[in-house]
Amino acid sequence: MAIALRTLDDGAWISVDDSRRVSVSDVWTLSRGVFCECEPAYVLLEGFFGTGVDGSVVVADAVGQCLECGTRDSIDRLPVGRIVDGEFKPYSPEAVQSTLESDAGRQA
Repeated sequence: MAIALRTLDDGAWISVDDSRRVSVSDVWTLSRGVFCECEPAYVLLEGFFGTGVDGSVVVADAVGQCLECGTRDSIDRLPVGRIVDGEFKPYSPEAVQSTLESDAGRQA
């Protein structure tokens, strides 16, 4: 079953099957070293610039800023949800996340 993913509204949303599902207005909790050296890092996402799927995990490329140290940078392959039985299940921004490593030669 194919799932349609894209960014909407100049990167403010991730759309899953033509429905706005993940917003940049959330603060994501990231493990140390994923974004900056804060443990954990509380990162306010400012915009999405890409989406993909790795197995059943939906990932996003985003830009954000750490609320603790002020680091502003991009985040590659941030898991934002997963596909279960053909349906999108979002991850909670409060749960500590790490990024997914890309397999060599594999497209997401």
